[in-house]
Amino acid sequence: MTSLDRRTTAARPDLADERLRGIVEAARFVAGKARRVAAPAAALRGEPRPDMPMDTELLMGEPFTVFDENDEGWAWGQSGADGYVGWVASEALGSSDPEPTHRVAALRSFVYPGPSLKLPAQACLSLNAEVAVLARENGYARLAGGGFVHDGHLAPRASREPDFVAVAERFLHTPYLWGGKTSIGLDCSALVQMSLRAAGVSAPRDSDMQERELGDPVAFDEALAGLRRGDVVFWKGHVAIMRDPLTMIHANGYHMAVAIEPLREARDRIAQKSFGPVTAIRRLSTNR
Repeated sequence: MTSLDRRTTAARPDLADERLRGIVEAARFVAGKARRVAAPAAALRGEPRPDMPMDTELLMGEPFTVFDENDEGWAWGQSGADGYVGWVASEALGSSDPEPTHRVAALRSFVYPGPSLKLPAQACLSLNAEVAVLARENGYARLAGGGFVHDGHLAPRASREPDFVAVAERFLHTPYLWGGKTSIGLDCSALVQMSLRAAGVSAPRDSDMQERELGDPVAFDEALAGLRRGDVVFWKGHVAIMRDPLTMIHANGYHMAVAIEPLREARDRIAQKSFGPVTAIRRLSTNR
């Protein structure tokens, strides 16, 4: 099989995406079935077992192409949001229709059985989850999948946040969760990806992918001078966002939360205790 990133290549020795025919080797090729995430969030894993680590999460409304399903209730496929490949519980997926009309613009929002805040909440949607709104009633949006969400927590799907760093700052103190990408828990690269997504910028899922693909390189030396708000700083296995020339925000295992701290202080600790020296700084076109 051609050497491709397994995280974003829908190919196994026994099965592969029809679109990869001639690119990879597999026993058979299949056309995937278009589905969409119907759960508030769903874990994507490397193997179809609930005790496996979570590679990433899928948010409500994300498209997901299914290539295989087993008898234990797992579906193997690829996210349409960032291309990540893995196994997700089949029950978390629904029809690809209707197309979402809105996104959750609040950090999180509850889903109620009716248009009233006094009713018991049924679920919690995180920032960037997408929903199809059928109607509005009493300040609430009725969703195609059932339930009501406060209308003020939604924005048109095409709307964009003006400052992705301000989005990241809204996640302050959110617990660190390996593979997570919701306001209940997320990791370092998810903080970058979710903040940028809210601003209308597509970003890969993992920090090494982001280091290769986001923005343009910024020259730096030991002093790390001349950085700007919105610059993205990388280590081997970690990433942070600059809030200003001196401080950064990142989801990290040291604090087990999203934290703000001085760049140089964090740099020295990270170099000594975990990921080594800074490997790259990238500047996005939105930050020129």
